[in-house]
Amino acid sequence: MSKQTFIKGAIILIIAGMISRLLGFVNRIVLARLLGEEGIGIYMLTLPALFLMITLSQIGIPVAVSKLVAEANTENNKQKINQILKLSFTITISLSLVLTTLFITAAPFVSNYLILDDRTYLPMLMISPIIIIIAISSVLRGYFQGLQNMKPQATSQVIEQVVRIVFVVIIVKMMLPYGITHAAAGAMVSIVIGELVSLFYMYYCFKKHKKSIIDLTVHKGFKKMRSTLNSILHIALPTAGTRLIGSTTYFLEPILVSQSLIIAGYTISESTKLYGQLAGYVLPLLLLPTFITHSLSVALIPSISEANALKHYQTVHYRIRQALRLSFASGGIATIIFLLLAPVILQLMYGNDNGAKFLMFMAPFFLLLYFQAPLQAALQALDYAKHAMVNSLIGAVVKLAVLWLLATKPSFGIDGVVISIVVGVLVVTLLHFITLYKLIKFRMPFWLSLRMITLVILVYIMGTKIESILITGSALISTILIITTLIFIYIVGLFLFKIVSKDEWEQLKQGRF
Repeated sequence: MSKQTFIKGAIILIIAGMISRLLGFVNRIVLARLLGEEGIGIYMLTLPALFLMITLSQIGIPVAVSKLVAEANTENNKQKINQILKLSFTITISLSLVLTTLFITAAPFVSNYLILDDRTYLPMLMISPIIIIIAISSVLRGYFQGLQNMKPQATSQVIEQVVRIVFVVIIVKMMLPYGITHAAAGAMVSIVIGELVSLFYMYYCFKKHKKSIIDLTVHKGFKKMRSTLNSILHIALPTAGTRLIGSTTYFLEPILVSQSLIIAGYTISESTKLYGQLAGYVLPLLLLPTFITHSLSVALIPSISEANALKHYQTVHYRIRQALRLSFASGGIATIIFLLLAPVILQLMYGNDNGAKFLMFMAPFFLLLYFQAPLQAALQALDYAKHAMVNSLIGAVVKLAVLWLLATKPSFGIDGVVISIVVGVLVVTLLHFITLYKLIKFRMPFWLSLRMITLVILVYIMGTKIESILITGSALISTILIITTLIFIYIVGLFLFKIVSKDEWEQLKQGRF
């Protein structure tokens, strides 16, 4: 089986992530134009409850599989890989079956009494089969990640998005005559179909290589199985705690938004529309660069685990800094573009510029979010998942407290929700930095940080001038010209300011990853 080093694995995932994210935006644009703000609001209100169940069904197993398989593969211990997979499948499948039943049972209560919009009930039912599908596929992804073979995951991401787009157009259009609730439910069905096809592809890749690597029917001694189980849970439970905190926060957020905005004087319809603008329009744009940071994080876990197991501590520090530099390379230009072109981008994508002020306000702060995933991955790879969990818990508590405190006030309303999201990002990212410094003395070099800030400011200033020069009769053409020019200037700046090294660029060009 092909193994890739950190850079090559990350690049494979980044390319696939870019394609997948672009296809995802096509899907989002289609949904926004078919469903409208209120329909998107129903769609987005439904997802948090689902993500909470998915997190519970996985309980951090994918990260544990990735880390433990990487370590076992370093030792060429195929028997241990077999044990890891067997136990992981057993745990996730069992949990997902229980949680799917619980999710279906609790859906009426959640939609009527927590979200306060009974239109979310049908979409919840339609999306419920995805829990077990993602639970199984996540173990397979963790397995390939641990072997540092990112191609199956990368390909499956693209397949999932292509299938979803095809079926979202077909099913949503079929359901629209029956009302917005049925249309939103149809969108959920398209997600399930996309994930199912993606799982079939991952399983095909797994079976293709299984005979030469593992045999899931082999039975090992109880002590060895128990030792492997303890290793899995030692990593999985704190990781699950971190993700559970994020999913719980995501689950509670629309509930608190609905409740607090009603207290502030909004109607249910107004609340749903505003949350649709924020969660359906603005946040997907702000999260666009995270396909790169997520790809880096996925590749980072087995890379750091391997280096740490071999006691190559300088390599550990270098890999973390490398991931942060590359995260900035994508996040910095996104921040500049959103600051300069928020109204135009929203108008072109969704047919209106609602939420532009949210996007412009949040963009600078989200630059720190792009560092968050690599930092968390580093903590997990170094067996400090508990610390990451505590940091996430503190950030979640602060975020929800600020949300309730501000959003219930008529003077803030939806602006209070926006501020709470920003505060949550700042708290968690800064705590991750502080934790890594305390544990392994990791720090971002001062001059590197200064160069990053300087580059963003300079390109933004140039962007304000370029924006006035490259205006044409077509908003689309003007936007493309401006963004292309900014990206070119920014890439040149990355090399001039030595944020991306020439050695890395030469390795990529020559294929010596």
